[in-house]
Amino acid sequence: MKITDVKVFVTGADISNFIFVKLYTDAGITGVGECSVERFGDVVVKAVESFKDFLIGKDPAQVEYIWNSLYKQQFWYGQFAILCALSGVEHALWDIKGQALGVPVYDMMGGKLRDSVRAYANGWSFRPGPGGSGPDESPDNVARNAQDMVDIGFTAMKWDPFRTGGQVIPKHEEVYAVESVRAAREAVGPDIDLLIECHGRFNMWSAIRMANKLEEFDPSFYEEPIPPDNIDAMAEVQRSINIPVATGERLFTRWDYRQLLEKQAARIIQPDICHAGGIFELKKIAAMAESYYVSVQPHNSNGPISTVASLHLDACIPNVIFQELIYPRMERYNELLTEPIELEGGYLRIPDRPGLGTDVKEDVIKKYPPIENANVASANWMGSYW
Repeated sequence: MKITDVKVFVTGADISNFIFVKLYTDAGITGVGECSVERFGDVVVKAVESFKDFLIGKDPAQVEYIWNSLYKQQFWYGQFAILCALSGVEHALWDIKGQALGVPVYDMMGGKLRDSVRAYANGWSFRPGPGGSGPDESPDNVARNAQDMVDIGFTAMKWDPFRTGGQVIPKHEEVYAVESVRAAREAVGPDIDLLIECHGRFNMWSAIRMANKLEEFDPSFYEEPIPPDNIDAMAEVQRSINIPVATGERLFTRWDYRQLLEKQAARIIQPDICHAGGIFELKKIAAMAESYYVSVQPHNSNGPISTVASLHLDACIPNVIFQELIYPRMERYNELLTEPIELEGGYLRIPDRPGLGTDVKEDVIKKYPPIENANVASANWMGSYW
């Protein structure tokens, strides 16, 4: 079997685009992958297209050969755009191989350990309040939305309660964050996991100070309390607080994670299956983490194939803790997929069909044209943190 063509499909989401890769073969089998990014998707698309000459004529079953060739033939290997493009191609290779063999992707990586994985809801916290006049950030509305997630069946939920503020969080934002987390905890009770997102914008003083203030509400993790580019500082934050630090969405390959694990800078790591090199790269990172007794929570702020690929990883690693799910996107995810993502009682079911077990609908992709100013929209959103 040989690869005969490579195509990229881009479709508009909310403030960004979903980017899908499809590989075609002379056996009539196609494989799908995803390489979505919040910004600069056009660069990632060009990176995928730059792989085309190499990929055509190759045997798609040779996943490691193709991965290493594409990764290491680049003088600037390890750079973000290359890794994103490589991730999408890698998903599609495993998808083709699984379909050819008649087995799900996780079966080629040791077999599944579970039939479903607990999901945590993200993207729920600032939904419109009464009257639908726009996002309502009040603690009361956060509490209402948190209860809504529990009513749906979620037993874990994540949000960023800090709104604005740079390295030093203003006093009024400290007060708001405490009241927001307090309101959510009082609404959902003691048995729900509350996960606190910081988006890597505090300095050590603010990060430690806020962790101490929030500890009474029993958060299950504290995500990216400081920027990810100083592992020693992250380790010092972890040693100074009693809440598990989760980090890693802005680290990429196993080489990036080595230092984080060696310095015991986090209790939970969050590699992204669309950004770190793909499914097998995350499998390798998870194996490294297991030797340090560190849990894995795959980061997933992307699209539907990202979610499905993450589920195949979740199925076959022993140290997964739960799976991130952007709950407001579920309807769009399943509109795009030929086989839906199954969510029941707060758990995501592991697909059991060959390959990834689903494909994207090209007619639905065309229904939502790419967002032309996605880079600007995403930049404006992230700009609120600095």
